[in-house]
Amino acid sequence: MSPESRAREEICRIGESLYRRGYTVGSAGNISARLDDGFLITPTDACLGFLDPASLARLDRDGTQISGARASKTILLHRAIYDARPDARGMVHTHSTSLVALTMLPSIDPNDVLPPITPYFVMKVGHVPMIPYRRPGDPAVIDLVLAHADGVRAVLLERLGPLVWHDSVSAACYALEELEETAKLWLLLREVRPPPLTQAQIDDICRTFGVRY
Repeated sequence: MSPESRAREEICRIGESLYRRGYTVGSAGNISARLDDGFLITPTDACLGFLDPASLARLDRDGTQISGARASKTILLHRAIYDARPDARGMVHTHSTSLVALTMLPSIDPNDVLPPITPYFVMKVGHVPMIPYRRPGDPAVIDLVLAHADGVRAVLLERLGPLVWHDSVSAACYALEELEETAKLWLLLREVRPPPLTQAQIDDICRTFGVRY
């Protein structure tokens, strides 16, 4: 199987998994992958639970679509992040319930939406800034995201949900899942608000597992 065929299968497999577990609904969300000679992205208004590998939008290095159904309107944002992050090979965006809810809390810190309350949040996700609301597809969001892209692997779009990038589609999905579960925990614990991990505990995690927070 060619690298492109594997990427097509991975996008569809991840999309179905996220949809079946309620991380996205209807035609919300999108997934993309960087290829050596271009990009794949889910079509506009496609349901992530019922993707067809052959229908994924295929673009060349310059962003010109060469095959598949019409590309998601977020392709400009995805391409901008890929340009800014040469290490990124996969990107996932969902409208995950807990994370969307988190963006509407008046107490949220837009510079870092969740405290480090679990070790896996530190290892798999890290700091996550919130991007102020812009309508879906608004090109103005690109510069807002790029202002943070170099130092993080995820942003939270206000009232829309997370956008996560990593070295593969699967890795981006795993980080998104950890992010959503941490948001769920934080909302469940809103009456208690447990303290975050200490800096010493975070430093120990980083040393032990070779991660950066």
